[in-house]
Amino acid sequence: MEDARAALRREREGRTDLDWEEAVRGELEDYYRAGKPPWDTDVTPPELVALVEGPDALPPGRALELGCGTGTNATYLARHGWEVVAVDLIDRAVRQAREKVDAAGAAVQVLCGDATRLDELDVPGPYDLFFDLSCYCGIPPHRRDAYAAGLTRRAAPGARLLMFGYGPEAFDDPISGVTADELRARFAGWETVEVTPGTNEVPTFWFTLRRDSDAFGRR
Repeated sequence: MEDARAALRREREGRTDLDWEEAVRGELEDYYRAGKPPWDTDVTPPELVALVEGPDALPPGRALELGCGTGTNATYLARHGWEVVAVDLIDRAVRQAREKVDAAGAAVQVLCGDATRLDELDVPGPYDLFFDLSCYCGIPPHRRDAYAAGLTRRAAPGARLLMFGYGPEAFDDPISGVTADELRARFAGWETVEVTPGTNEVPTFWFTLRRDSDAFGRR
């Protein structure tokens, strides 16, 4: 394992940032070209259901899904009264998502674009909910501050971010994955409300962050 990690680290060190971004895109395209990616189960996770339908459910508002895949969760949110915009990097995923939301009669705007470059898309916000099912943990580290900044600029006071991510231990690549400490460092003006371990065979977590309402009064 250590030999594999060392080799991968040397390979990454030889890449430019653009090389790295293209490699991530290529890996995602390969998953969709081969069939359904392992993270796209057609089942809305209970953590999102609890946030939308549970005893402390959020009132329906505006939602932005990052890395929407084939649109399962965007469709779910729209069916429960949310105004939804969904973004994915991969053309094939976006086409499938548009077909799914159309078949369901769901009012979802599905856009093809980069979750770290939201200024290039028609997603001005503000949003009350951001949902990320393993999008952030696959983003190269040099683009993660841009992801956090993009969400922060579009967050309504008290907005929630519900994120599922793999821990770094889940990968042979030691700099992939995500931790609570990293999110606290990158998401200035947000409070980490909850961190819950996932039920996967490898380390995974559900992170819930809330935009600090007081931050708006200090501008």
